[in-house]
Amino acid sequence: MDEQGPLRPQEAWPGVAACFLATPALLVRGLVHLPEERLGTRIRFADGTSAPVYRETRLGSGLARDPCTLVVAFRLLLVGGAGHTAFRKESLLNTPLFVGFPGFASKLWLAHDERDRYRGVYEWDGPGRAERYARSLWRVLALVSEPGSIRYTVLPGLRRDDFLAGTGGRGTDTWPGAGPGRDGSEEWWRVQDTP
Repeated sequence: MDEQGPLRPQEAWPGVAACFLATPALLVRGLVHLPEERLGTRIRFADGTSAPVYRETRLGSGLARDPCTLVVAFRLLLVGGAGHTAFRKESLLNTPLFVGFPGFASKLWLAHDERDRYRGVYEWDGPGRAERYARSLWRVLALVSEPGSIRYTVLPGLRRDDFLAGTGGRGTDTWPGAGPGRDGSEEWWRVQDTP
């Protein structure tokens, strides 16, 4: 799972479309939940940044059989100030772009950090499925993100809540070019502490 970058368009877009079509049935069946327990929790990362949780989306119990944690980060194009508030509100409309993907269990939506990066912290059922989702999502994010700002890492065998508690391994950092990102940090995804 060290492949970097997005899936080819002919692979990514059909996956996004299938997800979009699967989501209404999940909503009608009452399987999509928006728990509020974690709202406002500030998550601190090893690169010195932090961000609060502004939404959680869970499918069913939110627990995966073959758990892995997926962390995705990106920086939006031309968004600042009040634009961040508007994005957080409208982002609920993006739910059909992920909740119907095979293996989705839960997602914490983090507001922008001190470097204007947004993060999503997911529990996914199966690292291969998480990788496929992240590489498909890349195509969607590339439409609205600063070039070179999209990152993701997959942490196999690790539940999201264990990741947030600071237990877990190194993961597969798939930042283009591998190694340190533009900001000099190699572990932009690693949690430092969560209250």
